[in-house]
Amino acid sequence: MTQLSPKRKALRARISPERTIPPEELARHKAEKTKLRLRGRAIFERIRPELIGDYYNWFIAIEPDSEEYLVDPKLLGIAQKIKEYYGDKNVMLTMFRLNEKGTCGSI
Repeated sequence: MTQLSPKRKALRARISPERTIPPEELARHKAEKTKLRLRGRAIFERIRPELIGDYYNWFIAIEPDSEEYLVDPKLLGIAQKIKEYYGDKNVMLTMFRLNEKGTCGSI
């Protein structure tokens, strides 16, 4: 086993056990995000054919509960529209790109 540097030891010491999220809660959050993503993807697949011709490669943010969506050619533009439209409300959106795959980038 390797020795931790003093800096790494200090970083580990700052993590407090009372702020650790239990694995069950992490799993619940992951399941909720997956469910939201799948609902957003279903809406995206349904409306993409109507929008892709006029808004090819634009960003689209979809609110799965109301099925409302916003489009903008730039990421900062869509972020600004979301802020203007929803204000300080806690809203969960899924974001895609209006192209063949719906991806916003690749790694």
